[in-house]
Amino acid sequence: MTSLFQVTDKTRLSIYIAAGIGFITASGLICIYKRYRDNYIPPKEWKKIGELTDLICYPVKSCGPVRVSSIYCSKLGLENNLMRDRIFMLVGTNGDFVTARQYPKLVLVQPSFHDNFMKLSAPGMIDVKIDIDRLKKLSPITTRVWGQPVKTVDCGEEVARWFSRYILAEDFGLRLMYYPLDYSTREVKGSLKKFSTMLKEDTGALHDATSFMLLNESSIADLNTRLQTPVSVYNFRPNFLVKGPAAFEEDNWKWIKIGEDVIFRCNKPCTRCIFTNVDPETAQRSPDGNPLKTLKGYRQFAKIGKDPVMGVHLGLRKSGTLSLGDLVYIGV
Repeated sequence: MTSLFQVTDKTRLSIYIAAGIGFITASGLICIYKRYRDNYIPPKEWKKIGELTDLICYPVKSCGPVRVSSIYCSKLGLENNLMRDRIFMLVGTNGDFVTARQYPKLVLVQPSFHDNFMKLSAPGMIDVKIDIDRLKKLSPITTRVWGQPVKTVDCGEEVARWFSRYILAEDFGLRLMYYPLDYSTREVKGSLKKFSTMLKEDTGALHDATSFMLLNESSIADLNTRLQTPVSVYNFRPNFLVKGPAAFEEDNWKWIKIGEDVIFRCNKPCTRCIFTNVDPETAQRSPDGNPLKTLKGYRQFAKIGKDPVMGVHLGLRKSGTLSLGDLVYIGV
């Protein structure tokens, strides 16, 4: 026969279990809300810290820049009609992306846009054109960026030969691919998942990490005081250049507003690799390993990893058009 005390013990145990489950559920919901708030709800107050002094789009990953005076910011990156940031990339015969890390001469390939075409120019090469409207009608295939699968469209034999001859001095070996979608599809890279502010929706088209990257003029100036041969902002390939803040203030920013409407969340610091050692004017690697060598001497942080930091990756939270001279604010 069951005693009253046994019933009471069982009831008490049930209450404890229910309370524990409720506490865990509430804690989980609080964590979810905090992450949502941290990533999606911008501050109500802003502090002016400078102005936008350069706007740069890189339509072909690792190739030359297109500087503009005004451009629209979408979730996928900078865009102006058919010109979009990192919307084209080169792949090898195995479908893996290739960059100027392997082939520095890529930085001398200059894209330009005319009507429905992208034109590519390079030293010693006859210009080649790509009909972008035609690409939108083709079926995509799977290629890879940092080992992650991504659907892209092959741009055809003519431009494949053009790049292969220019980079490899061969008739084949490289192919130009186009990203046909209007949204990001890649997951956050495993090495970046430690940053709670890194989200799949911010991974861009064919970008390394996120759709946007910002650089501070004062940070470049600080670096150049430590170098025998100064470098330019183009060694670091930013989308936005900002004038006004002290060197490396951007390390601590969480929210950025440019102009009256466009709002970004700072996803993570931008870590740097050997690509920064490629001279954007000559395509030559620096013989002394700089600026990367110097950056490693004073811009490495244990919580971020072995690669030094210069600039900040951004994810768009409110879209709009930016223009040179727009004021830049940070959340307070």
